Amino acid sequence: MIERMLQLFIKDNGNISDDVVRGRYATFAGTFGIVTNIFLFGVKLIAGLLFNSIAVIADAVNNLTDAGSSVIVLVGFKLSAKPADEEHPYGHARAEYITGFLVSVVISLLGIELIKASFGKILNPDPIDFSYLTVLVLIISILIKLWQGTVNKTIGRRIDSTALIAAGQDSMNDVISTSSVLAATVFAKLTNIQIDGYVGIAVALFILYSGVKLVKETLNLLLGTAPDRDFVCAIEKEILRYEGVLGLHDLVVHSYGPNRTFVSVHVEVDAKRDLLESHDLIDNIEKEVTNKFNVNTVIHMDPIVTDDERINDLRRKVNEIVRGIDEKLSIHDFRVVLGKTHSNLIFDVLLPPSYEYGETELRKRIEHEIKKIDPTFNSVITLDRNYTSTISN
Repeated sequence: MIERMLQLFIKDNGNISDDVVRGRYATFAGTFGIVTNIFLFGVKLIAGLLFNSIAVIADAVNNLTDAGSSVIVLVGFKLSAKPADEEHPYGHARAEYITGFLVSVVISLLGIELIKASFGKILNPDPIDFSYLTVLVLIISILIKLWQGTVNKTIGRRIDSTALIAAGQDSMNDVISTSSVLAATVFAKLTNIQIDGYVGIAVALFILYSGVKLVKETLNLLLGTAPDRDFVCAIEKEILRYEGVLGLHDLVVHSYGPNRTFVSVHVEVDAKRDLLESHDLIDNIEKEVTNKFNVNTVIHMDPIVTDDERINDLRRKVNEIVRGIDEKLSIHDFRVVLGKTHSNLIFDVLLPPSYEYGETELRKRIEHEIKKIDPTFNSVITLDRNYTSTISN
């Protein structure tokens, strides 16, 4: 049924890599959410007021915030689709995250207000006027929310939208909260015990929890999170499959919003290989990675010496020293400048993002161990942060 809806309302729905088509999906999901949530808000608010149920009213307000979320998601998608300009050369795709943050703050504030109202209901309880109409409204709400959640999650996964996937999960959470309200209403009818206020607090706490969780998630996206490990490994595997590539390092993935990912990486090639051939190889890899992963790719070519036994032996020994200090460390860009009185060993040490070892102390320890190989060796060390949380040698 969902597939038929998408085929009916979304033109060229199979071309999900196109930003225009992605926007159509978002417009459909947002409009669907607004219409269904406003409908649920209206019928629940009427039922809650008629039959004096704070829990039903709280659930109605939750649906109103969901409608507001759908509006802001729509606005966010519109803003994020704006092309790049001089002030925003990477585009406006992160606007989707900003609008999500605003929605999460509003949800959190509403959760706090509903907690206050529910406490008032506990302190000054009023009997619930049971009605089969209220029960019917809640059952219909559960079914609509199930449908809504499925639609949002299906579209979210298809266009890789964290906002819509989260909206789908929020709808599924609403199924739980509405089911709790339904249970409280029926319980009051069967036992004449009023737990309406307590259930209202539970629903409000659930709303507050969802809001705070969304605040954290959207803030993480705005601050910048580590790229998906499988995605990083797939890029590494793609680059390393090319004949002539000896290794890679300094792989960095920047995300400026959905479909706005930039990848930079250093690729190692044989220093004795023809320069134009190596350049052509790098160009081909850039094009393939860009097209295959839908990213903007920049590759820096690093020529390395492979046939000098002394340099190879020194590289191996220095790598063993670094690994001996910490298995998480590795080296790259290893070069040797030989001299009569001393020789410089020049290399980078790759550190994990959360590495807490003191950098000054680490340098001294590496230098000390290298001096044991030969007192005339001087170490020129650059400490690199590994922003992808993977290590390639």
